[in-house]
Amino acid sequence: MQGSLIMRASARYVLWACVSLSVFVLLRGHNEPGGGFIGGLIGALGFVFHAIALGPGATRRALRLDPLTWAGIGLLLAAASGLPALLLHAEPLLTHQWLDGLPIGTAIPFDIGVYLVVLGFALTFVLPFVGEDAP
Repeated sequence: MQGSLIMRASARYVLWACVSLSVFVLLRGHNEPGGGFIGGLIGALGFVFHAIALGPGATRRALRLDPLTWAGIGLLLAAASGLPALLLHAEPLLTHQWLDGLPIGTAIPFDIGVYLVVLGFALTFVLPFVGEDAP
């Protein structure tokens, strides 16, 4: 038995509340406090609560991919967000570029990459300590 009845009943709601808040903080972070790092920590908090309540196996199934895979995807995305400046404009790597006439640019994929790296590494570190799955 992993957590109490209240924890098991609320695990999905807490997970989605944390993930929703983490995405809000992630997207808000370019112009105001927040961003990929703190958003990733908030998202990881929701998954850790889920793991404590339902077990790490249920959380790994909810993630669909191994947490380290999510971190690798994030690292690739963050690195790839810096390539347009290097390849197209001959500027230093990770100089953010903005699309003409649109309020978006390469900063957003960079922040999403940082979010996934923090989420993946935090869960890779914490999930083994949560406990063993029930048979």
